[in-house]
Amino acid sequence: MKKAPKDTCDTFCYDEELVQRVQPKVDEVLGVELIFKALSDATRLKIAYALTLENELCVCDVANIIGSTTATASHHLRLLRNMKLAKYRKEGKLVFYSLADEHVHQLVSIAIQHSNEV
Repeated sequence: MKKAPKDTCDTFCYDEELVQRVQPKVDEVLGVELIFKALSDATRLKIAYALTLENELCVCDVANIIGSTTATASHHLRLLRNMKLAKYRKEGKLVFYSLADEHVHQLVSIAIQHSNEV
């Protein structure tokens, strides 16, 4: 049986200058994991993807697209809104959601493109 190649260093050493330069910057990711956590749910990702395909969708449309009740769709949309990934507007008795900005659109689009390449 063939051994898998070792994927760790054979000796412990590091570039002190590089570590001192990069280490303070990694704290910039604090809070970013919440964005990925919100989008890691398959239903929310489907909703976000649907919102890349259409500029805005009514809660009822979202519910039908994902095959859920309006209460379930509303719950997921509210979470996306609370995470600043989506925004909404009310028009009479209808509520329309859209992605918060172009960054969210790009995040979802790039993730879909990457998934299709693999």
